[in-house]
Amino acid sequence: MDKKEIARLASLARIKITDEEIPRIAENLARVVEYVSEIQRADIVESVALTPTAGTLHNVMREDTSPHETGLYTEAILENAPVREGDYIKVKKIL
Repeated sequence: MDKKEIARLASLARIKITDEEIPRIAENLARVVEYVSEIQRADIVESVALTPTAGTLHNVMREDTSPHETGLYTEAILENAPVREGDYIKVKKIL
């Protein structure tokens, strides 16, 4: 990659780079491109068994239960609120 191409990439990524950083960035980008090329050349058919595994997976779920009786702490919470309106805590509008 040349200096102009790296400057364009930096602009697209909204990254400010100096002229002194360009050679180091060019070297790092060359390594990344080389690594990606190596990954693309990998022969995955021999490396990975192509057997479906979806049949062996299952979700572990728990029952959706309430840890306490509904409304048990509502009044205590409302009593500690700085401003209350009925059964609601009144707060400032932020949007």
